[in-house]
Amino acid sequence: MFISSLKECKEFIAEDDSVLRELLHAEKGEFAFGYSLAHATVKPNTQTRPHRLQFSEVYYILEGKGRMHIDAEVSPVFAGNAVYIPPGSLQYIENREKTDLKFLCIVDPAWRKEAEEIL
Repeated sequence: MFISSLKECKEFIAEDDSVLRELLHAEKGEFAFGYSLAHATVKPNTQTRPHRLQFSEVYYILEGKGRMHIDAEVSPVFAGNAVYIPPGSLQYIENREKTDLKFLCIVDPAWRKEAEEIL
Protein backbone atom coordinates (compact mmCIF):
# COMPACT_ATOMS: atom_id res chain seq x y z
CA MET A 1 0.00 0.00 0.00
CA PHE A 2 1.21 3.52 -0.78
CA ILE A 3 -0.38 6.65 0.71
CA SER A 4 0.78 10.14 -0.18
CA SER A 5 0.02 13.01 2.19
CA LEU A 6 -0.28 16.53 0.81
CA LYS A 7 1.20 17.97 4.01
CA GLU A 8 4.28 15.77 3.65
CA CYS A 9 4.91 16.58 -0.03
CA LYS A 10 7.62 19.16 -0.64
CA GLU A 11 6.23 22.45 -1.92
CA PHE A 12 8.02 24.15 -4.82
CA ILE A 13 7.44 26.87 -7.40
CA ALA A 14 6.87 25.28 -10.81
CA GLU A 15 8.22 26.83 -14.00
CA ASP A 16 4.71 28.10 -14.78
CA ASP A 17 4.80 30.02 -11.42
CA SER A 18 2.19 27.86 -9.65
CA VAL A 19 2.95 26.43 -6.21
CA LEU A 20 3.09 22.65 -6.62
CA ARG A 21 3.20 19.55 -4.46
CA GLU A 22 3.69 16.33 -6.40
CA LEU A 23 1.51 13.60 -4.90
CA LEU A 24 2.17 10.73 -7.31
CA HIS A 25 4.38 10.24 -10.35
CA ALA A 26 4.48 7.05 -12.42
CA GLU A 27 8.27 7.25 -12.81
CA LYS A 28 8.94 7.81 -9.09
CA GLY A 29 7.65 4.59 -7.64
CA GLU A 30 6.45 1.12 -8.51
CA PHE A 31 3.00 2.09 -9.72
CA ALA A 32 0.81 0.30 -12.26
CA PHE A 33 -0.27 3.54 -13.94
CA GLY A 34 1.31 6.05 -16.30
CA TYR A 35 0.11 9.44 -15.03
CA SER A 36 1.29 12.04 -12.53
CA LEU A 37 -0.85 13.79 -9.92
CA ALA A 38 0.02 17.14 -8.34
CA HIS A 39 -1.71 19.70 -6.14
CA ALA A 40 -1.39 23.26 -7.47
CA THR A 41 -2.05 26.65 -5.90
CA VAL A 42 -2.31 29.95 -7.76
CA LYS A 43 -2.08 32.87 -5.37
CA PRO A 44 -4.59 35.75 -5.43
CA ASN A 45 -4.33 38.23 -8.32
CA THR A 46 -1.78 36.13 -10.21
CA GLN A 47 -1.77 33.65 -13.07
CA THR A 48 0.36 30.80 -14.31
CA ARG A 49 2.74 31.50 -17.17
CA PRO A 50 1.41 30.51 -20.59
CA HIS A 51 2.78 27.11 -21.52
CA ARG A 52 2.27 24.04 -23.70
CA LEU A 53 2.48 20.43 -22.62
CA GLN A 54 2.94 17.59 -25.11
CA PHE A 55 0.64 15.39 -23.02
CA SER A 56 -3.02 15.56 -22.07
CA GLU A 57 -3.82 17.18 -18.75
CA VAL A 58 -6.83 17.51 -16.48
CA TYR A 59 -7.33 20.19 -13.83
CA TYR A 60 -9.83 19.43 -11.07
CA ILE A 61 -10.70 22.63 -9.20
CA LEU A 62 -10.80 22.12 -5.42
CA GLU A 63 -11.12 25.65 -4.04
CA GLY A 64 -11.62 29.14 -5.41
CA LYS A 65 -12.47 30.30 -8.88
CA GLY A 66 -10.48 31.39 -11.88
CA ARG A 67 -10.37 31.87 -15.63
CA MET A 68 -9.01 29.01 -17.71
CA HIS A 69 -7.32 29.85 -21.01
CA ILE A 70 -6.87 27.06 -23.57
CA ASP A 71 -5.72 28.26 -26.99
CA ALA A 72 -8.27 30.95 -28.02
CA GLU A 73 -10.93 29.84 -25.51
CA VAL A 74 -11.48 31.40 -22.07
CA SER A 75 -13.91 30.09 -19.47
CA PRO A 76 -14.61 30.68 -15.79
CA VAL A 77 -13.82 27.70 -13.55
CA PHE A 78 -15.08 26.93 -10.05
CA ALA A 79 -14.67 24.33 -7.31
CA GLY A 80 -16.01 21.02 -8.61
CA ASN A 81 -15.08 21.67 -12.27
CA ALA A 82 -12.87 19.29 -14.25
CA VAL A 83 -11.03 20.85 -17.21
CA TYR A 84 -9.56 18.74 -20.03
CA ILE A 85 -6.51 20.29 -21.70
CA PRO A 86 -5.60 18.62 -25.02
CA PRO A 87 -1.94 17.86 -25.79
CA GLY A 88 -0.07 20.79 -27.36
CA SER A 89 -2.59 23.43 -26.27
CA LEU A 90 -1.47 26.87 -25.14
CA GLN A 91 -2.75 27.07 -21.56
CA TYR A 92 -2.75 29.15 -18.41
CA ILE A 93 -5.09 29.85 -15.52
CA GLU A 94 -5.82 33.19 -13.84
CA ASN A 95 -6.84 33.88 -10.27
CA ARG A 96 -8.40 37.35 -10.01
CA GLU A 97 -9.84 36.66 -6.56
CA LYS A 98 -8.67 37.45 -3.02
CA THR A 99 -8.24 33.80 -2.03
CA ASP A 100 -6.04 30.98 -3.31
CA LEU A 101 -7.13 28.93 -6.33
CA LYS A 102 -6.35 25.26 -5.61
CA PHE A 103 -6.63 22.36 -8.03
CA LEU A 104 -5.32 18.91 -8.88
CA CYS A 105 -3.28 18.41 -12.06
CA ILE A 106 -3.37 15.01 -13.70
CA VAL A 107 -0.93 14.54 -16.60
CA ASP A 108 -0.97 11.42 -18.78
CA PRO A 109 1.57 10.15 -19.53
CA ALA A 110 3.36 11.44 -16.43
CA TRP A 111 4.74 14.99 -16.55
CA ARG A 112 8.33 15.43 -17.72
CA LYS A 113 10.27 18.68 -17.97
CA GLU A 114 11.25 18.06 -21.60
CA ALA A 115 7.56 17.74 -22.55
CA GLU A 116 6.69 21.26 -21.38
CA GLU A 117 7.37 24.57 -23.11
CA ILE A 118 7.07 27.74 -21.02
CA LEU A 119 6.28 30.79 -23.16
